[in-house]
Amino acid sequence: MSAPRRNVELKATDPDPARSLAVCLQLGATDEGTLVQRDTYFRVPDGRLKLREQEPGGAVLIQYRRDDRPEARESRYRLVEVRDAGAARTALDEALGTLAVVEKERRLLLWEGVRIHLDAVAGLGSFVELEGVAPAGSDLSGEHDRVARLSEALGIDEARILSDSYSDLVLAAEQSSEQLIAAARAVLERAYAPYSRYRVGVALRAPDGSVHVGANVENAAYPLGNCAEASAIGAMVAAGRTKIVEAAVIGDGEEPCVPCGGCRQRLREFMPLDATVHLLAEKGARASMTLEELLPRSFGPEYLP
Repeated sequence: MSAPRRNVELKATDPDPARSLAVCLQLGATDEGTLVQRDTYFRVPDGRLKLREQEPGGAVLIQYRRDDRPEARESRYRLVEVRDAGAARTALDEALGTLAVVEKERRLLLWEGVRIHLDAVAGLGSFVELEGVAPAGSDLSGEHDRVARLSEALGIDEARILSDSYSDLVLAAEQSSEQLIAAARAVLERAYAPYSRYRVGVALRAPDGSVHVGANVENAAYPLGNCAEASAIGAMVAAGRTKIVEAAVIGDGEEPCVPCGGCRQRLREFMPLDATVHLLAEKGARASMTLEELLPRSFGPEYLP
């Protein structure tokens, strides 16, 4: 068996992808365009195994080992071309089980043997990944040096560097979402809805991870009732938070609860358009979409002077 390929890899969050692209181009990197990738990770006892389906391009099976440390580190990997991605995905899922699916758009640039990935990962955000590709026999010192030079030029500090793979981040986000949904389900039980008999619970997550909940509160003078979204936003603001990164809305019945028009606008005040809103029914039905899908062509604070 041939020796695995090697590279030196660094991954970090990217708060300003446009700036990162400009810096790389100014350094002389060549722009190879945008790739749309779908990585399916499978459960394996050691290392990681994923099937990458890419447009433009085809499919490849990638097996790799890499220490999970928040620094530039060596990655050893093997690539196997796959002709029938669907059949391979099904077989691997049945044999090993699917761990996570990561979907992303990748802007690929090349600079002095380093692959620069400017990634927009669905559900996670923007990242920059540097891969110093090592030829056979390299002691990796040159690859470490070039990755360090790029990292410095991009202004990547220790706080932004990640140790995990995208699959780990997706799994953590899924677990976090389930906790948010559980919080909405719990507050649903405390709703005050004696007139409509339609209870609603809402949970909002702030950027610091804190969760703020609210339920609908009806009133005998109907217009004075309070929607659950308004209750949750009030609790969030009272706690000193003014931004929402994820929301869960659950209501009685069999169909997922959808915020009314007024509450969509209330969310718009505090929530970016690409943030996720989970819509749920007490009896189990669920859907997830972005705020922009819920409130297209919307008016927000940025329109005001």
